[in-house]
Parts: sequence; structure tokens; C-alpha cells
Amino acid sequence: MIGAHRRLCQLLTVWRRGPNTSLSIRTVSSASSAPDPLDIHKKKLFLWFSHLPKEEKQFGGSFRPETMHVDPLILERREEERSGLLNSPFQSSSPSSPPMTVEQLFHHTDAWTPDLGMNVLLYGAVGSGKDTVVRKLVLDWCCGTTLTQFKLLLPFSCKDLSQLSKAASLREIVGRKYLHLRNHPLLSGNEDQAKEVLFLFNGMEKMHLDFRIGSTELCSDPGEALPAAGVVVNLLRKYLLPEASILVTTRLSALDRIPSKYVSRYAQICGFSDPDHQRAYFSSRLLQQTGMNASNREAEVLVEQLYLNIQKKGQLAAACFLPSYCWLACATLHFLHFTSTQAPVCTLTGIYTSFLTLNFGGEVLDSKTGKSVLSQEQHISLMLYVVRTLGKLAFDGVTYKRRIFSERELEQWIGGKTKTDEELRLLAIFQTDVLNFFLEPCLENDKHLSELGEDDDRWYVFAVPAMQEYLAALYVVLGENKSALELLSKEFSAAIGQASDDVNALFNILSKFIPLRIFAVFNLLKLFPKFFEKISRHNKGKIAWTMTAAMFRLEDSNNDDVLEQVEQNLLGSHGPAPQKYSKGRPFELYPIFMGGLLHYGNRVLLQQLGCNIQSSTVAQITRTLRKYLVKELSKPLPPDEQMDLLVLLYEIQNPRLTAEVLSSIRSICLASVCMTSLKCFILSSVLSCTNTSLQFNSLGPDSSILLRDLLIEPKASVSSLQLCGNPLQGSGCSSLLEALPENQTLQHLSLVHTSLGDHGAQLLATRLQQLSGLQELNVAYNNIGDEAAVALVEACRDHLNIHTVHLYLNSLSDAGKKSLCVRGENKKKKGQRVRVLASVTEGSDISEEWHPILSMIQENASTWDSKHVKDQLEVFLRDLEWGRQQQPSFWKRLHFRKVERGVRKIMQMVEEDTASKGNTK
Repeated sequence: MIGAHRRLCQLLTVWRRGPNTSLSIRTVSSASSAPDPLDIHKKKLFLWFSHLPKEEKQFGGSFRPETMHVDPLILERREEERSGLLNSPFQSSSPSSPPMTVEQLFHHTDAWTPDLGMNVLLYGAVGSGKDTVVRKLVLDWCCGTTLTQFKLLLPFSCKDLSQLSKAASLREIVGRKYLHLRNHPLLSGNEDQAKEVLFLFNGMEKMHLDFRIGSTELCSDPGEALPAAGVVVNLLRKYLLPEASILVTTRLSALDRIPSKYVSRYAQICGFSDPDHQRAYFSSRLLQQTGMNASNREAEVLVEQLYLNIQKKGQLAAACFLPSYCWLACATLHFLHFTSTQAPVCTLTGIYTSFLTLNFGGEVLDSKTGKSVLSQEQHISLMLYVVRTLGKLAFDGVTYKRRIFSERELEQWIGGKTKTDEELRLLAIFQTDVLNFFLEPCLENDKHLSELGEDDDRWYVFAVPAMQEYLAALYVVLGENKSALELLSKEFSAAIGQASDDVNALFNILSKFIPLRIFAVFNLLKLFPKFFEKISRHNKGKIAWTMTAAMFRLEDSNNDDVLEQVEQNLLGSHGPAPQKYSKGRPFELYPIFMGGLLHYGNRVLLQQLGCNIQSSTVAQITRTLRKYLVKELSKPLPPDEQMDLLVLLYEIQNPRLTAEVLSSIRSICLASVCMTSLKCFILSSVLSCTNTSLQFNSLGPDSSILLRDLLIEPKASVSSLQLCGNPLQGSGCSSLLEALPENQTLQHLSLVHTSLGDHGAQLLATRLQQLSGLQELNVAYNNIGDEAAVALVEACRDHLNIHTVHLYLNSLSDAGKKSLCVRGENKKKKGQRVRVLASVTEGSDISEEWHPILSMIQENASTWDSKHVKDQLEVFLRDLEWGRQQQPSFWKRLHFRKVERGVRKIMQMVEEDTASKGNTK
């Protein structure tokens, strides 16, 4: 396969170089002829089908479809057994027919008519691998490794065809998507040329095919315009291009949309039939890490542990029977062990949201067939239907700490009350196509089954435990768990909106809901919107309270942290079973997922699935959540609970909320937590949202030795180091400077008010070039004089990357301040200038940097020496007054006044702070 891929790449390279190069594969006599449309077609198909969804790129981005593909089990089905549901390999007997390859799908059957092409119907459940089989088939045909009897392969998405509003002929449909094949002789219908053509219609359930003569007229002319469904029907009838072969993929519920007399072979994709298939799939993704050999060795261990857990034939093995769940397992393990700082931010909630997007993106639930088609607005989002049925079941299980459900409960939660005929049809489609994707029969002998009673009943569980918690969280965040009052008020509000200004209609509607005497007392038309808004706010607060309550359950406080639990579900428990679990399995991922669903990136994906979480809803939940979290953090938390809190904050991806919550924590103790690279990354990511880490901590010269060791650590990646307010002095600065040649990641260094003095500044100027990655240096308020400041600015000017240096609140003369700005210009490199922030004035003009200088002073004035700050502000005021007097421009004098007001405001704040401290003493 790889060799064929290289040959095709060489072919494409030659094609790009053109016919005049020495590598051209065409002869001299044909060099000037037009390119073969079939060659163009193969080239474009290969490029189109090589494109992978962004969800696949999280495994490192170096994968090609052919390296990731593992062939699922494909079985030929007789007509009488074609409607059999997809079953786990641990629950079904041996297949009645041997496995087939894609090539064998078009081997002629006994009933084959020589003059007709074959119609193959390839079907399977959601997640069984239909799309990946189609992608691999197309790529292999482009490389010439399969189905070589067909000169032309024409893949079509039935979803795209269903969107065509105008009638078009077969040639027009082909030409619209494949312009280079417009008027190709293989599609002319002359003689038997079409026998070398293979049509591929993927996702037939999205088209409404009607084979009745009265509904779809017969057509044998490739140039006659018909609705897109009519063209497909006539191709399958063999009226249109009867010699052509057709491959149709569809789901179980749509099998009967094509009459059996038009189907040459039924074939079912049955997923991965044995653990070896699953192991090959795991290896194809986890072993191809782009890092060092150590990563590959770690991946090999993970694959082996995952394979051993699969061999136990438990619930994980049954779930991984579907390739989609193998993808989920690999994505989760990649997140747990190979999260990189260079890769885009990835969260556990994001993985599950991407998983559902891959399988249900754009899918709707529609039972209509033939020409009776619902408009786009009437389609029901399949994912929203899942949330309202299975999400409700999952939420009930989380509420009462249950993972196992009886067949009767499924009928109650999913079937619900008596339904209309249309609702029953939708329910039948959902149960056929989707239910087995999320739920599967319980394989494990759980000790709680006897406690639940009805041992003869059949029991079901979610395919993976975390999916139950995800759906329950989505059910809550979407606001589907409404009380009777909320449901009534929403219905009431909609009724008022529909009534508009029609007073009579409004009176009739209101009289159905409330007694007439109450209507007479209250002006409900004005009262109700506020009442409904109050209920809505209460509901959002309830969601936040639910998150917090589930997060800090006392009975779960002794469990392992959530990341450890996720890994144990995938890899199993090695060694003796832990003894510290509380009774029953915990549901600690549930609040984590609720937090992750508030993240904007996940909400965008969910909107594509028809599940819309409004920004106003997120804002209300976040405000209430902040209050509850701060309240709960007033109590001491076990280390595992603190780790879970960090994971929650990481999943939410809200820096402001994270900073406010962490400000209420005095210390983070993770003593008994098994710290992995991911947990360290999460800790670093969460702590980076706070502005204070090493600032104002009384770190003396001896502490600089520890900081030096941190900076020279090869695996340490420190981009910003803020040491403001620590008495490092010159000796401490010298220790830090020893680490500069070894560290290439530091970009922002703040040494404000660290008692550097002239000696420390001079030393810093001599070592600055060794810190090649530095971009900004802040040495304000360090008693630095003119000579040392000039040396430091000149060193920054000659540095490749430094763009800003802070020098205000130092012992600089007026002449020194003026010369610093001039020295910031690099005369050797025109256009390169270092921003020197030394004063709010530059001679008789206002400095361009006055605002960041005053902002920095205002932020730190309360922690700095008030007398020194006040003295420097008075110097600023004198400079401003002198500059204003020298200015002839009226508008510039107004600008001076504006800056003066800012300086006086800060000075007043310093004086008030000094007075309050004196009163306290």
C-alpha cells in the first residue's frame, strides 16, 4: 500500500512538472495532447479523500489514511438474514458466511446477469466503519490496488445529492462535481462502455428513494433531467446505464428502501470481530508517535495493557467491537499520556464532543420516504433526540448512582408515553440505528443485580461508563431537566408570544391556564416575562449548585482522582485492587463534563449537532459557579479532590474564573496524587491563569540558587518569571544570571523592586545577550543610576528579540531620562527600536509610554514603599508642569493636564493607603 502511495505521489509530481521535463511519463508524440481526464480524476480523488477531519490530527498529525486503516469484518448476508442487528462477538454465534474483502463484493453471483452491472448494498450500524471503508476503497482504487476492473469510480454523498433543488441529468450531476468528466464517453450510454464505471452512493438513508413507477418515472437517457433521487432510482433499476456497477452504503433502518430485486448482494460491516483487530487499530494510532523512542516504548506498554484488558471480554471489549469506540479509547489514552504544550489545547470533554461530532455531525431523525419530505426546519436533530431520551436515562442513573438498567426501564425512559404514528416511526428508526451504539447488554455479573430484583429481566449498560456521565451532563447543561413549573411557564410564554396583539385570543389563552379572578387582579402580560426570567435564573443557579454538589461529595472524597479512574477503565487495574473506594462506583466525571461543556469550543461543536448552549446561559452558570466553588474551597480538601478541582478548571478553559477561584486557595497539596505528565501540564496551565506566583514572597539571595536550578533544568519550560518585590539584591541577580546561557524559553523577566542597584544592572547588561529568547525586561524601582541604565538600554538595543525595557522609578536624572530614549534607536538596523519606559515625559512632549508606566505603578503602589513612590510621582508632576509651560499647542497642553490628573490620582491613592495603614497600627 505504501509503495502504491509513493508511485501515485511520483505520478502527481510528474504531472505538476509538465510535459516538457525529462521526467515526463508521456512520449514525445503525445506530449502536446490534452491530459487524460481519468488521470486528473484519480489525482483529485486522492487529494480529496486523503483529507482527514481535524479530530484525527490530535494523534500527532503525521498519519495517512492507509496507515490508520484496519479492515473491519464484512459478511455477506442472505436476504432473509439481512435485517439482523449488529451484535457483539461475545453474544453471537460464528458467522454463517466467510469474511469478505471489498474486492470480493463485486465477484459475480450465481444469479448475475452478464449484461448488467452489480448492485451491492453495504450496510452497518452507526460507528461500524462504513465511512472509513469507503475512504480506503477510493484511495486504493486511485493507487491501482483494488477494483482495477473499473476505469472510472464516481463517489457521491447522498446528503449532498438530497440538497439539490433543481432537476438535473446524470451527466450534469457528474459534471457539477467532477468538471473534468463532463461529456466523458464512459457516461454517454453508447454500447457497453459503462461496464467499466462504478458509482458509489454513501449514506443512502439521507435520500428519499421511491421506486414506484407513479412516483419516479423511467429514464434511460443520461442527458435527461430528473430529481437527484430519480437519477439514483433509475441507476439502481438498471434503466439508466445498466452495465454500470453500483455500491450503496446505508444504515440498518433504510435497508428496505431499495427493493430486494434491485440488489445483487447484501453485505454487512460488523466492526472488529476479535481482539487482534482491535489491537492492530490501537497500534496504528498510538505507536506512530512523532516524538522520541521513549514515547514509542510508552505507547507499546499502553497498547499491551489495553489489549490485555480487551482479552478479558468485559464491557470495554464489547464496546470496542465498534471501531468508533476504539477511536475513543485511543484518543483518551493519547490525551492522558501524550498531551503536548506545542499541540492545540485538548480536554477530555472536547474528546467526547469530537467523538459525537464524528459520528452524528449534521444527522437528523426523519422517517419520511418518497416525495413526502420534511423541510429542513422540521428535521429533528439526532443528537438532541439522544439527549432527551438516553440523556434522561443517564441523568436518572447518575442521580441514584446506577449504571445498570433493565429492559423495562429502557422502554419507560425511551419509549415514554403514548405517541403518534410519526413519533413511533422516529422511535423505531432510533432504536434500530442508534440505540445499540450507546447501550449494550450487560456482560459482567454485577453483585448489585440481585439487589435490583427481576433477575430474569435483561440488563443494559452504556458502552463506556464515561458516556453515561457525559450525556447526563449534557442533559443538565442544556436545561432539559425542567420542573413542571418551568415547563408550564415556558409553554405559557410561547402562548403569549403567539397571541401577539389580539386581545381576545390572549384572553382565551390565559383563561386556560389560570382562574379568571387571578387574571383580573394581576396584569400578567407585564408580570409574566419577569416571573419567567426569575425562574430561568434559578434554573441556571441550580445547574451550578448541581456541579458543585457532585464535585465535593463526601462519599467520593476517598476515590482516586478522575484521571486515574479514566485510565483504570481503559487499562484495567494492575496489581491488588484498591481498598479505598466507597461503596458503589463513583460518578466524578459528571461535574467535570458539565464544566467542560461551558467551554466555547465545545459549544460550537454541539451547535453543529443541534444542541445549542446560549452564551447568556453560560454566563449565568459561571457567575453562580464561582460563588459556590469559593464557598466550598473554604473547607480543607483531600489531595485527590484538589486534583479534580484543577481538572475541572482546566476543562472549563475560563482564565478569569480560574484566577478568582484559585485566589481563595492558600495552598495546593498533591502529596498522595500520582503525578503524570498530563497532571503536571494541567497544574501549570491552571496556575498560569494567576498573576502572582513568586511575587512579594520575601525571596532573598539564597532563594536565587533554587531558581537558578529551576531555569537550567532541561525539561523545564519557563516563559515568564516574575520576581517583583523580592529582595534578591546584586548577589541574587548574579546567581540567576548563571542560568541564562542554559535557558532558551524565558521570554518575560520582571525584577521590579528587587534591590538590584547599579552593580546588578551592570551585571545584567553583560549577560543579556546569552538569554536569546527574552522579549521584555522590567527592572523598574531598583535604585539604578544613569550610567548603569544607559549600559542596560544599549545591551537591550543590540539584542535580537527584546522590544521593551522598564526603567521608571529609578534614580535617573533629567538628562539621563532624555538620553535613554535616544539610545533605544538602533542606528545599524533601521526600524529596530527598543521601547524605553523611563518617564511619562520626553522633554517638552508626553512620552508615548506614559499609560503603561502609570498602570504598572497603580497596580503595585500598595505593595511598594509609599514614600519612594510618592517622591517619584512628584518628579513626574514637575516634569509635566515644565513640559506644559514649554508647549505652544493648546491641545498638547490639555493632554499634559490629562496625564497630570492620572498622576495625582495615583498619589492620592498612595496617601490614603499610607493613612489607613497608620490608623491600623
